[in-house]
Amino acid sequence: MGLFCWTGCFALCLQLVLGTALSHLPACNEGDFHYEYTECDSTGSRWRVAVPNLEKQCVGLPDPVKGKDCTFSCDSGQFLDIKTQSCTECAAGTYSLGTGIKFDEWDEMPSGFSNVATFMETTADFSGNRPDSCDNSSWIPRGNYIESNRDDCTVSLIYAVHLKKAGSVSFDYQYVDNNMFFEFFIQNDQCQETSSASEKWVKLSENSEWMHHSVALKSGTNILYWRTTGILLGSKVVKPVLIKNITIEGVAYTSECFPCKPGTYSDTPGSSFCKICPRNTYSDKGARECNKCKQDTQYSDEGASKCLDRPPCSNKDTFQIHTPCDNEGKTQVIYKWIEPKICREDMPDAMKLPASGTKEDCPPCNPGFYSNGTSTCSPCPFGTFSDGMQECKPCAAGTEPILGFEYKWWNVLPANMKTSCFNVGNSKCDGMNGWEVAGDHVQSGAGGSDNDYLLLNLHIPGFKPPTSGANVAEMGRITFVFETICSADCVLYFMVDVNRKTTSVVESWGGNREKQSYTHIIAKNATYMFTWAFQRTNQAQDSRRLVNDVVKIYSITATNVMDGVASSCRLCAMGSQQFGSSCVPCPAGHYIDKESSTCKECPPNTYLSPHQGNGKESCIPCGPASRSNKDHSACYSDCTFSYMHENQSLIYNFNNLSSVGTLINGPSFTSKGTKYFHLFNISLCGNGGEKMAVCTDNITDVTTKEMEAEAEDVSNFVKTFVCQSTIIPSDSKGFRTALSSQSVSLADAFLGGTIERSLDGITIKPEMFPFPKKIPDINFFYKSSAATSSCEKGRATVISMRCDPSKPGQGDISVSRLCPAGTCDGCNFYFLWETAEACPFCTENDYQKIEGACKNGHQETHYVWNEPRICMRGVPLPDKRTAACESIDFWLKVGAGVGAFVAVLLVALTCYFWKKNQKLEYKYSKLIMTANSKECELPAPDSCAIMEGEDNDDDVVYSNKQSLLGKLKSLATKEKEHSFESVQLKSSRPQNI
Repeated sequence: MGLFCWTGCFALCLQLVLGTALSHLPACNEGDFHYEYTECDSTGSRWRVAVPNLEKQCVGLPDPVKGKDCTFSCDSGQFLDIKTQSCTECAAGTYSLGTGIKFDEWDEMPSGFSNVATFMETTADFSGNRPDSCDNSSWIPRGNYIESNRDDCTVSLIYAVHLKKAGSVSFDYQYVDNNMFFEFFIQNDQCQETSSASEKWVKLSENSEWMHHSVALKSGTNILYWRTTGILLGSKVVKPVLIKNITIEGVAYTSECFPCKPGTYSDTPGSSFCKICPRNTYSDKGARECNKCKQDTQYSDEGASKCLDRPPCSNKDTFQIHTPCDNEGKTQVIYKWIEPKICREDMPDAMKLPASGTKEDCPPCNPGFYSNGTSTCSPCPFGTFSDGMQECKPCAAGTEPILGFEYKWWNVLPANMKTSCFNVGNSKCDGMNGWEVAGDHVQSGAGGSDNDYLLLNLHIPGFKPPTSGANVAEMGRITFVFETICSADCVLYFMVDVNRKTTSVVESWGGNREKQSYTHIIAKNATYMFTWAFQRTNQAQDSRRLVNDVVKIYSITATNVMDGVASSCRLCAMGSQQFGSSCVPCPAGHYIDKESSTCKECPPNTYLSPHQGNGKESCIPCGPASRSNKDHSACYSDCTFSYMHENQSLIYNFNNLSSVGTLINGPSFTSKGTKYFHLFNISLCGNGGEKMAVCTDNITDVTTKEMEAEAEDVSNFVKTFVCQSTIIPSDSKGFRTALSSQSVSLADAFLGGTIERSLDGITIKPEMFPFPKKIPDINFFYKSSAATSSCEKGRATVISMRCDPSKPGQGDISVSRLCPAGTCDGCNFYFLWETAEACPFCTENDYQKIEGACKNGHQETHYVWNEPRICMRGVPLPDKRTAACESIDFWLKVGAGVGAFVAVLLVALTCYFWKKNQKLEYKYSKLIMTANSKECELPAPDSCAIMEGEDNDDDVVYSNKQSLLGKLKSLATKEKEHSFESVQLKSSRPQNI
């Protein structure tokens, strides 16, 4: 009870104190507070409450009242007056989208937007260096638009908005470079994407125009992402994405109207947008009307927030043109002020407009056109021709016109060409001529700003279809001669639009370029729009300081054009008598015989050149180890090859390599650390000459359905003998699939196969792939006719086939260590293909015979390959052979027995002759002794001493031939003959007898 009394007393005292304090505060006026809505409850209801302004203290605030429903909103041109809770029209000078908000001022980053720059892959390069930082990458406000990054960082422009009901977001964009990935997607407050992966890709802009993109939004929190990622794999800089006029619909209400930005105005209440101030006027923020500049001394462009002083006129404010031919066939150079004229002629240093030049004779008509006695040139009728200086003449019998366009005189712009000017940041040059004719050339115009795109377009409806059954790789070609004269970073772009789809850049040239020619091959029969775009600088600026930087095109030639004109005629094949004397097309691979005007097939292993004249000489022989396809349109390898090596014929067959071989080279890294690979597809031989190597670009930012629909677009893939693509793996940038881009053809013509290291001016250096030890490589030479600014003669490819029995099947394809990218100069590519399929067929000279020992009366013969083995297939290795034989043990026994017998015989003979010699010695000694005992007797007849009992009647036979025993004795006593000394036997008789 005591606690309750104490609490009640404290509350009463506090009320008395507060009441005393508040009694001294003033009553609240309307300027002391503002109204706000509370958060919506689960039923969609809310309350309007009065909230004191900052640092205001007052009493007597209005009581809360029930507010409008959370989904309530006003129409465009109105705002919700929260005091009265009713919709009110916007005053003049302001505008409202009703349920939307709009961002069209990009002098600085609007409130609520944020930049997040990341790099999707943080792998260091091989040297251990970290990739460059992405801290400096961001979206950059450019006044009327915002510009994306130009590097290979991933940069997101983020804006979060809470919608009370379903709405939408829309924006205008310019997206012209498919080497820049551009995504727009939406996440909820749980960071979950609300759209499918295929819907987030933004389509490329058509013809560099501003495109509009709109996406529906769900109620609740929506986080909007504009994300860009550049692919920098070469020296060229990608073009950024530009965005303007971001509009978000679906906010609950707009509590106030937005003032018109400077340079715009709204002159009526209830406006949903602001109008742009015209030229030579200006306006401030929230303007109801535009103010005029001082006409004589000031000027302004459209949408200007202030006036500028007019500068004195100079040569940068004029341009010259050649007038069309008049009735007298004369033309002259006249000078005009660049419109709109912004300079003053009444200033001391101002230049006056130069006087017009003297009248000169008009240049002749272009080939295929005639004057017809008028000041204009008209195309020659079909079946006739003209060199431009004479009347059109019909082609002679047996000839037909060579259709095409050859523009080399520029008095007026041809009917199928047009010119325009375009700038992404302003409309100053809209309606201007981007190019001007100048007699013997056409050149870039002045433009409105130095960063204008000056466009020249040539429309070709199609090309003359090939003859029946022909499979030609060239429908036609376009050739132009040009030069650029620049003092800054000017660029000339040559672009192609096929079937009025996305325009793609074929080639570009930067800086000063001497007079040169460029040729583009047309491989597909379609409708083409060729565009030459010249930009003096890519730096955003509104001035004309580089007006003297120009590009000049001297001639443009297109061949084999449908509905073209002719400057000459060529022989044609005549039809049979029943069809009259009209020309008929020759079948594929046939030439026109000059004498008979009939079609004759080209000889075997020759191809019909589309650029040669008629006659048999138009059939060009194929290179070594190549043959022509069935319609004689090209040469190819039939996968066979042979040559003589060390008096031996080596035969090769590469049929098992006729499918496409693939080499993935890398990885490599950009300066930011983006990992990428080079993919090479190789169609070596076979397939009837059909080019099987295909490289496809899937970098085109369109939906999956659109990509399938445009799968046959010539700009999406190349099909050739050897092609190259740049592959960015899916884990490198966080994409769902690997990306393929920059697909180019490296070989569209087969020149031949040879063991030589040079063919048709293409040489493979010995140090590129060191020579093999046994047999040389087989080198396949290819060439691509497509020229580039760095490869004026096109690209060349050499594939060296090397025998390696240890690598079966497809084997290995590699590049030289000297050129890790496959090329050292970007024009010549070299590959080494090591495989067992590149070995020659085996012959009898590739194996040797080995005979085994005789065992148990049998002998085996084995066959083994020579080492190292350098052949495959061909003659098989013979099977093991077994033959009967006599064992060597038997003959050893026989030999041992014979040897023992001979040894015994020799011992016996030795003993016999020794005994015989002893007897002879005894007899000789006896004879001497007998002679000494009979000194006084007469000498007896010479005879050998005869022992008692011996017969003295033996016949003496003289013979020079030794018997067998004599020979053996001589051998046995040969050494003893030299051991005896010869002494003289002296008589014992006195000397005086």
